[in-house]
Amino acid sequence: MTVSTLPAVAPAPPGSAVAEAYARLADAYGGLRVVELAADEPSPRGVGWVGADELAAGGPALDTFLAWDDAQVLADYGTRARPDVVATFGLHRYAWPACLLVTVPWLLHRRVPRLPVTRVAFHRTGGRMAVHVAEFACLPDDPAAALPGARVVPDEEALRDEVRAAVAQHLGPVLEGFGPRMRRGRRALWGMVTDEVVESLWYVGSLLGEERRTMAELEALLPGSTAPYTGGAGFRTLAGPGGTELPTRDRASCCFFYTIRPDDTCVTCPRTCDADRVARLTAEAA
Repeated sequence: MTVSTLPAVAPAPPGSAVAEAYARLADAYGGLRVVELAADEPSPRGVGWVGADELAAGGPALDTFLAWDDAQVLADYGTRARPDVVATFGLHRYAWPACLLVTVPWLLHRRVPRLPVTRVAFHRTGGRMAVHVAEFACLPDDPAAALPGARVVPDEEALRDEVRAAVAQHLGPVLEGFGPRMRRGRRALWGMVTDEVVESLWYVGSLLGEERRTMAELEALLPGSTAPYTGGAGFRTLAGPGGTELPTRDRASCCFFYTIRPDDTCVTCPRTCDADRVARLTAEAA
């Protein structure tokens, strides 16, 4: 029988360019720990672990992964979701943390790891991702430019290109696995990726005390004209009580939660009117 183990949060491989960023992520957000593996260390497998390449293949490993979402919906809401809704939930629960593997090192240290699907494993219930970082992009004045695997790019816009390419390199194959089960076209699938990039880093940026800077960085990263991404960061500001400013955005995709609870929408869902957003955001702030 295969035994599932969670890698210990051990020191990162020598010369890691992303260890500090992943440590800050763990300190700010307790729901995710990123474990860096040495070059010769195998990715974990076993009960609870799934490789990103296995999800991309769309076979039995994806069936098992989505069975968890199906059971969770039934347990939490007393009803079964449509298969395409279950697949949508499953993709969200993978893509949200997977995007952070790329975007957090970029936000904090201007370093962009390349993580093809063969180099990432996910333990959802343990809140762990195990990664092999063999290559990363950085700016010319970064001390990490001398490290093995560094690829120097000339400026900030070139580094933003690297972020977009790194996320697409990782999630593009994952979409191939999930896509047939979600009954959505290419544009809708990449709209979902756009939302995962924006909303995961926006949330973590707020936990780090850098919400406004994070929003500005995301606006520059996703201005709305960067294929294959659909739409842009799209932030806007609502007026709250006493002249307070409440940031929001309209999602480019729909999570389909309304098919389970029609009156319970996400705060960034286009179906949620601004008055409801102000009330909910004000309550959260209080």
